[in-house]
Amino acid sequence: MRHCINCCLQLSPDDTHEQRVGCRGGPHHSRHECPVCKGENKIVFRVDGKQMNLLAVLEVRADGNESWGGFFRFKKGKRCSLVFGLIIMTLVMASYILSGAHQELLTSSPFHYGAFPSNPSLMDSENPSDTKEQHHQPSVNNISYMKDYPSIKLIINSITARIEFTTRQLPAIEDLKKQELHMFSVIPSKFLPNSKSPCWYEEFTGRNTTDPYLTNSYVLYSKRFRSTFDALRKAFWGHLSHAHGKHFRLRCLPRFYIIGQPKCGTTDLYDRLRLHPEVKFSAIKEPHWWTRKRFGIVRLRDGLRDRYPVEDYLDLFDLAAHQIHQGLQASSAKEQSKMNRIIIGEASASTMWDNNAWMFFYDNSTDGEPPFLTQDFIHAFQPDAKLIVMLRDPVERLYSDYLYFASSNKSADDFHEKVTEALQLFENCMLDYSLRACVYNNTLNNAMPVGLYAVYLLDWLTVFNKEQFLILRLEDHASNVKYTMHRVFQFLNLGPLSEKQEALMTKSPASNARRPEDRNLGPMWPVTQRILQDFYGPFNTRLVQVLADEAFAWRKT
Repeated sequence: MRHCINCCLQLSPDDTHEQRVGCRGGPHHSRHECPVCKGENKIVFRVDGKQMNLLAVLEVRADGNESWGGFFRFKKGKRCSLVFGLIIMTLVMASYILSGAHQELLTSSPFHYGAFPSNPSLMDSENPSDTKEQHHQPSVNNISYMKDYPSIKLIINSITARIEFTTRQLPAIEDLKKQELHMFSVIPSKFLPNSKSPCWYEEFTGRNTTDPYLTNSYVLYSKRFRSTFDALRKAFWGHLSHAHGKHFRLRCLPRFYIIGQPKCGTTDLYDRLRLHPEVKFSAIKEPHWWTRKRFGIVRLRDGLRDRYPVEDYLDLFDLAAHQIHQGLQASSAKEQSKMNRIIIGEASASTMWDNNAWMFFYDNSTDGEPPFLTQDFIHAFQPDAKLIVMLRDPVERLYSDYLYFASSNKSADDFHEKVTEALQLFENCMLDYSLRACVYNNTLNNAMPVGLYAVYLLDWLTVFNKEQFLILRLEDHASNVKYTMHRVFQFLNLGPLSEKQEALMTKSPASNARRPEDRNLGPMWPVTQRILQDFYGPFNTRLVQVLADEAFAWRKT
């Protein structure tokens, strides 16, 4: 039996995903022929941008009893020739490595599965202290990469010339209902008038021995949350309302959402805000239900699981619902007033940007654009929801994202390579598709994730009013935590804190600090920073126009 190695070690960026960027309705899921090999049996290396067919044909024989012993049965002359050839090949390769020449021995897709869909449970945000600059000695590689800048600038210019911010066509409510029949059957169109959060009573048909969380997917798939649900289970029956021989439980949705962005300080904001006595968050900081779990996505690379029903999501707010129910049933006006001030929040940092699931569930795409987005469904139930967004310089955010999610071989060199590959992917898509189609393309937002704030925000503003948003900057939060938190309190109409409570909230250490080993890697190369500033520039300019605030240009002074 003969085995011929039939592969390219130099893969095009989209081939490493086994997907093709820009395909109508999303990427293909079938393997396709390597564009470098063209189906031939060879291993291709790239050195200084040139293809080298280093081993034209490499055969591994496994017939009969042949093994490594066959090597020693070669005649002495053949054996010496083979060894000599291998030595020469090694020396040639070493000379390129030692000379610092650009190599592409194996090109993996940028941020491939190191971005958010690979591990949504780790989708946390950035420590404000990590916005401070670190100074390291410049490397000779930065000088070498400067030679590539003119060609990369041409790619960026090509992308910029095709940027067009178009208004999205909104789906009809009937079309939304067709997509989520069960969700619309569970969540009512009207909520209790005397609760700040959207709550309602629904009948509970179980008995006092019934486990209300027996089939909850969050409990089944995550051991971390079982203790939380154990406590809820014990208190569950005591927080039911009983009338006419029936039992009713209070159900609630969040009044406000911290919708993004990842690596922008949302964890720190969450940790401080939950210290306010009037704020109650979901039992899990980031349920990712609207963007992932309702589609059965835990890790996109692992495929689809059973979809998490809306009841599983509502269970996460039972602790807050118990307290609100207590206020609604209280006999004293003072107790009612105290409990009715409770406001429920949710802080999944994927909510603003992650619509990766659309290509698996929505068929009626228009030119590669998703027909439904997360905000369409939230608005259908909560048109008056409050939305908090924390942003930071997208250049620094991307590098922070890389340091946090990349699993191995992290370096400024590797980051630079991934950025240039991602820009090539983006340009290829923009040649044939709209900006929105490329931004919501699964492969592309893994490669250059999350930083195109203007595109996402404009699409949210097509369904929600601008007054429903509080847009913050991590840089401002890091320099003045107290001022940021006061803005949040005012936005959510929260009551004042005592001096002791406010000191605890504002003076506590920043959350989710960058790991020491990541800090030791130092900053990105200046040329990489310049490339990303050029790329993000037009999007930041549009963001400044939308928000009427020059601070969102992130121009270094």
